[in-house]
Amino acid sequence: MSRQRKPWMGKAERQRLWELWRNGESVSGIARALQRDVGSTHRHIAKHGGIAPAQRKRAARALSLCEREAISRALSQNQSYGSIAAQLGRSKSSISREVSRNGGREKYRAHAADELAWRRALRPKQCALAGNARLCRQVARGLRLQWSPAQISGWLKRRYPQRKEMHISHETIYRTLFIQTRGALKKELISELRTRRAVRRAKCASKRGQNRGTIIDAVPISERPAEAEDRAVPGHWEGDLLAGSISTHIATLVERHSRYVMLVKTPGKDTHSVTEALIKQVRKLPAQLKRSLTWDRGTEMAAHVQFTVATDMQVYFCEPRKPWQRGSNENTNGLLRQYFPKGQPLDHYSQAELNAIAKRLNERPRQTLGFMTPAEKLAETLGVALTG
Repeated sequence: MSRQRKPWMGKAERQRLWELWRNGESVSGIARALQRDVGSTHRHIAKHGGIAPAQRKRAARALSLCEREAISRALSQNQSYGSIAAQLGRSKSSISREVSRNGGREKYRAHAADELAWRRALRPKQCALAGNARLCRQVARGLRLQWSPAQISGWLKRRYPQRKEMHISHETIYRTLFIQTRGALKKELISELRTRRAVRRAKCASKRGQNRGTIIDAVPISERPAEAEDRAVPGHWEGDLLAGSISTHIATLVERHSRYVMLVKTPGKDTHSVTEALIKQVRKLPAQLKRSLTWDRGTEMAAHVQFTVATDMQVYFCEPRKPWQRGSNENTNGLLRQYFPKGQPLDHYSQAELNAIAKRLNERPRQTLGFMTPAEKLAETLGVALTG
C-alpha cells in the first residue's frame, strides 16, 4: 500500500531545526515543533553529528543577482562589455567571463546565471585528518588507548613542537568523529570516548524538567483488580512499544482475556506522541473493553493521568525489570517480529497497514485459547463481531 511522504525539509525548516537543537531541545520536541516524524528528525541531526552545518554565503566581491539582472538588461539593449563594466564598476574581463560561461549574449539569463554561480562556488574542503595519514594514525591510536581528544591534541603539540602539520585541535577530532562524511576516522572509534555519544549535544541541553526515569503518581500493578489478574473479565489490556531501527516505534496493546491485539502508529516515543495516539485508538473501544491498562516503566506513559481522564481507563505500572508481569504483551511482541523484523524502521507503516497486520494475528488460532482465535474469543465473550 503506497503512502504519501512529506517533502524534504526546506531551508527554513532546517534552520529552525538547528536553532531548536542549539537551544537544548530534545529530538522529540523538535519533531513536534516541525510536525515531522521523530525518526526523520533524528536521522537529519545524526547525519551531521549534531553539529549545525555552516551557513553558506557569497563572497564580498562576487556578482550579485541585481548586477546580473543589470547585465541581462544591458545585453538586450546590445550594449558592449566595456559599457556594462563601467556602469557596474567592474572590469571588462569580469563581465566577459560572466556572459561567456552562462550561454553568451543570446542565451544569458540573470536568474539561471546566479543559480549556476551558486552551485559552482561550492568547494568541499578536505578535513585536516583526511589529508594527513600520519596524523590520522596518531589520533586513531590515541582514541584506541581511550585518550580524550583534548589529551591527544595536547600530546601531539608536546611530541611534535616544531611540526605544525602534526598539530590538531580537539574540536577537529570531535567533528571528524561525529561527521562521518569526512571519512577520516572510523565510526567505531566513537565507542572509545568516555561518553560514547555519537551526536554533539548543545551546551544548554538538560534533562531537567523531563522527568526521565520517573513516573509521577504511578499506580503499581499490586493495586490492579483481581479480575484483571485471573483474566476472567475482558477489558484489561497490557501495552508496550515495539522498537524498530532509527528510533521508530509502534504501540502494541493486548487484551488479557482474549489476547486480542491492537497496533497503534506513533510519530515518536515521547510522552505526548504516545499518549495522544493511544487516546485516539482506545476511544474507539466499547465501554466494557475499557477497564485497565498495564504498562511497563517506560516514561512514554508519564502522562498516564491525561490518558485516564480522556479514556476513563486506569493505568497500572509493572515493577522495574519484571517484564513477565505483562507476559501476554511480551509474548505478542515476539509474534509480531514475524511481521516487523528487528533492525528495520517502523515509521513507514500507515495505521491501515497496522490494522491489517493486527487482524491477521487476531485471526490466528492460539493454543492457549483452545485453538480459538482472539477475535472469536472476544466476540464470544461480548456477543458481538469484532474486525481489525
